[in-house]
Amino acid sequence: MKYKRKRAFFISKLALEIVIMFQLGKTIVSEDIIQRDFVCNLSACKGACCIKGDAGAPLAKDEVQILKEIYSKVKPFLRKEGVQAIIEQGTSIVTKLGELETPLVNDKECVYVTFDDKGIAQCGIEEAYNKGKISFKKPISCHLYPVRVKDYSQFSAVNYHKWEICDDACSLGKELQVPVYKFVKEALIRKFGQDWYDQLEQTAAKVSSR
Repeated sequence: MKYKRKRAFFISKLALEIVIMFQLGKTIVSEDIIQRDFVCNLSACKGACCIKGDAGAPLAKDEVQILKEIYSKVKPFLRKEGVQAIIEQGTSIVTKLGELETPLVNDKECVYVTFDDKGIAQCGIEEAYNKGKISFKKPISCHLYPVRVKDYSQFSAVNYHKWEICDDACSLGKELQVPVYKFVKEALIRKFGQDWYDQLEQTAAKVSSR
């Protein structure tokens, strides 16, 4: 999952974007993950989120070591271009801003991207996971998308990231009536735990009934 760098809040000449937040434990959560709908529509977008943007997928510190340890088992699932980029850059990189990310192939797609016979981008790490070769599914930032989590010293901010390449996913989510937080349920539980998610569901019920 690549990322387009974007400020969380901004003011334009036309409008002020206001995001309503609520607190769950040590997290501050945007109501957008409850009120907006989302279901990936790969047949329409072709996995563009793994290709577009100007940065690799954000990595947690422990994921840097995990990628090193599982690389030999993931390598058979990768394209030769991805393998070569990893030889040159490593299984992860540190940006000029000190951020941990997955490397890119020629400043385009993530090194772990593969393509199926329909040209749809897939994740080589997840393919290895699905084949039972590793126990790590994918970086948590990819698993959570379109939810983004920013960790601070006292709390974590949980936001919905709107990106025009995902318009088809928003349309499909609305058609199927699947809110963002339900679409990424597994990832949210992986990140914050079952109790946190149960509290989120309770909050969502209150928000939806307003």
